[in-house]
Amino acid sequence: MKIVFAAPSLDAQLWLPELNRALPDADIQVDGQQPDGWLADYALVWLPAAGFFSSQPQLKGIVNLGAGVDKLLAQADFPRQVPLMKLRDAGMGALILDYVRYGLLHFGRDFDRYRADQRALVWQPLELNNPLKRKVTVLGTGAIGQTVANGLVADGYTVRSWGRSSKHIEGVEVFAGQAALADCLADTDVLVNLLPCTQETQGLIQQKQLQLLNRGAVVISAGRGEIFSELALVQGLESGQLRGALLDVFEQEPLPANSPLWRMDNVLVTPHIAGPTLIDGAVEQVSDYLLKLEAGVSVPCVDVETGY
Repeated sequence: MKIVFAAPSLDAQLWLPELNRALPDADIQVDGQQPDGWLADYALVWLPAAGFFSSQPQLKGIVNLGAGVDKLLAQADFPRQVPLMKLRDAGMGALILDYVRYGLLHFGRDFDRYRADQRALVWQPLELNNPLKRKVTVLGTGAIGQTVANGLVADGYTVRSWGRSSKHIEGVEVFAGQAALADCLADTDVLVNLLPCTQETQGLIQQKQLQLLNRGAVVISAGRGEIFSELALVQGLESGQLRGALLDVFEQEPLPANSPLWRMDNVLVTPHIAGPTLIDGAVEQVSDYLLKLEAGVSVPCVDVETGY
């Protein structure tokens, strides 16, 4: 089994020892360092260089080393006939749950307001409303969305979820489909975005949708930035419709220096770090996928038309 590792932004020297331990009989090469004429059976990729797929015409399978596949599918030479697998949680769910919990704590305990008071040299305790009374809506009912929803229910929050199709999540009111989105957003205090970017979800949340939230709502975004209109976010944050936002993902990354989000006092910006890929969990999934494929066993693949 020949495997090419094509992930320029990841440290191959950290990945290769784990991959070699999990797949000791495989010939694993880093893209750009393989011998002349060497062609892989499988590709492990994360934002591979332009033209990569054209250089590997014999692939039997591709594993995306992350959850989001939108940028991969947009590459001009991506071979849509080759089975595509992606990491499904692999430890990212727990990390993203931590990120969401931090956002809930930051705004729920008024740390945003105390930070503003600190800059103004003001010492003034605030009356605390019970943070657990804030109603949370989670956009996304995939593996990570379910992990986050379950965690927040366990914490004591009232949680709704919205996704493409109906699913059962214990203790969560689940809404499905475009027709149910408005009802799901209504009476929301905290909106958590964990959606992938697809034709159906790109630009899903505009000013009209943000107006459905309770005034003073908070946005926590750790899915894909293209779900929101950045202009609508800025307008909501300026008008007070949104109290604040914790944003990890954006329409354009890195976030351009001229984006007003950088300079808004009620916004926390992080550089797409809410759910980093953990190597051990990822390698476990990768080896499981590839060994099953080699044995002729079916594995869950991404539908390249829907992006899921």
